Amino acid sequence: MLQLSQFTYPLPPELIAQIPAEPRDSSRLMVIDRTTQTLSHKRFSQLDQILTANHVLVRNNTKVIPARILGHKTTGGAVEILLTHRLGLTAAGHERWECLTKPGLKAGQIIQFPTSSLSATCSAVTDYTREITFNLPHNQLFSELMAIGHTPIPPYIHWADEDETELREHYQTLYAKIAGSAAAPTAGLHFTPELDARLLAKGVEIFEVTLHVGLGTFLPVKTEAISKHRLHKEWFELTPEVAVALNSRRAAGKKLVAVGTTTTRVLESCADSASLLQAKSGDTEIFLYPPYKFRAVDALITNFHLPESSLLMLVAALVSAPNTSIPFESFSQSLIGQAYATAIAQHYRFFSFGDGMVIL
Repeated sequence: MLQLSQFTYPLPPELIAQIPAEPRDSSRLMVIDRTTQTLSHKRFSQLDQILTANHVLVRNNTKVIPARILGHKTTGGAVEILLTHRLGLTAAGHERWECLTKPGLKAGQIIQFPTSSLSATCSAVTDYTREITFNLPHNQLFSELMAIGHTPIPPYIHWADEDETELREHYQTLYAKIAGSAAAPTAGLHFTPELDARLLAKGVEIFEVTLHVGLGTFLPVKTEAISKHRLHKEWFELTPEVAVALNSRRAAGKKLVAVGTTTTRVLESCADSASLLQAKSGDTEIFLYPPYKFRAVDALITNFHLPESSLLMLVAALVSAPNTSIPFESFSQSLIGQAYATAIAQHYRFFSFGDGMVIL
C-alpha cells in the first residue's frame, strides 16, 4: 500500500517562483524521455522543436474568476470566502457554491459585502467547507465578483492586493474562455500566440477541454495511506466534437499531449476500457497514482508540483509501470524523482509561476 511519505522531496524555498517568466514562453522546459530514461533541457519557446505533426495538444480552457471575496457577518466580524465549486441554482435562481471560509461559518449566518448589493447565506456545513447561497443569479454574481473579488493565488505566492489588475492578467492562460476556476491550470501559462502559431505551422493540432480547478486539484493529501484519500469534485466537459476529433487522431496513430494535470484528469475520466474517449459533462473525482494505467494520455506538459500532492502522484504514475517498464517504489527513486533532483540542482523555478516539463 502506497504511503504519503513516499511522495516527498526537499525544496529550497528560494526556488518557489514569485513572478511569472516574461515573456511567458521564456521559462525553462525539462524534457523527460520515458523510453530512454533521459533528461534534457530547453526553453518552453522551443516546444515546437520537440513536438511533431504526430502530436496533438489538448488544453484546459477554464478561466480563473476573482474567487476570493471579503465580507463581514451581521455582527461585524470579518469573513474571507474562497469559492471552490459551483453547486448550481436554487429554485429561485440564486447561485450556490461550495467554499472555504475564514473563520468557519454556522448554518444560517449571513455575509454582507461592502460597496456591493451582494449578500450570501451559509446554507450547509461540512468539516471544512461551507455551502453558500448568494442573493443573485449567475451573470449578476459574476459581475459583482469582477468588481469586488480578488484573484485566488496560492499561499506560497506573495503578491500585494493593490496589484490585482496585473495579477488577473498574469494568473490566467491566454486562451482562457469559460469562467469558473479557483486556480489557474498553470501548465498553460507558458503558451504564447507566437508559440501556438509555430506549433500549428508544424502540424501540431490544438484542442480544448474544460475543468474548473478547485479543491480536487489543490487540497493537500491528508491520509498517510494514499488509497484512503478522496479528491473533491471538479466540474469538467469534453464536448462530442472534440471527443470525435481526438479519437480519430489516435486511430491515425497520433499521440495526445495533455497540457496540465487538469486536462489529464478530464481525458482519463472520459476514456473507456477500450481507450476511446466518450463525450461527458459533469463532476470528476478521479485520483491518479501508481500503478494507474493511462488510457488516453500519451504525453504530458506540466509544472513542478508540491511535495505529497495528488499532482505529484499523477506524474509519478505516468513514468512508472504499467506505463513504463519500471515499477514505482518511491518518488525519489523514480524517473520523475530524478528529474526533480536535477531541477533543484540546476535552480529551476517551482510551482505555479515556475518552469515546466514535458514527459514524452
